Amino acid sequence: MATSQKTIEFLFEQIAGAGLLRYRKMFGEYAVYLNEKVVGFVCNDKLFVKPTEAGREYIGEPEEAPAYPGSKMYFYISTDLWEDREWITELIVRTADALPLPKPTNKRK
Repeated sequence: MATSQKTIEFLFEQIAGAGLLRYRKMFGEYAVYLNEKVVGFVCNDKLFVKPTEAGREYIGEPEEAPAYPGSKMYFYISTDLWEDREWITELIVRTADALPLPKPTNKRK
């Protein structure tokens, strides 16, 4: 089951204050970017945030689950937590701040 456009739009309304946000659709699911860093994925209408120590400290005891079959473990953020705009925004910001900048890609000639 692919993520609905309504789900991604609602999440982005909730985290709009985080900074430079964008998403990229991949195979019916979405990668979530903040300041050009992949901070998580939305798969099957569920949010999975990249695990970081900053995120773990903020959440406390996060539930961990794979975002898709065969993926590594991510912090699963239940949809009821999306309702708290300040909380979810802070989690996304802390996660992005803890992640390294992406490596530049080589453009084909």
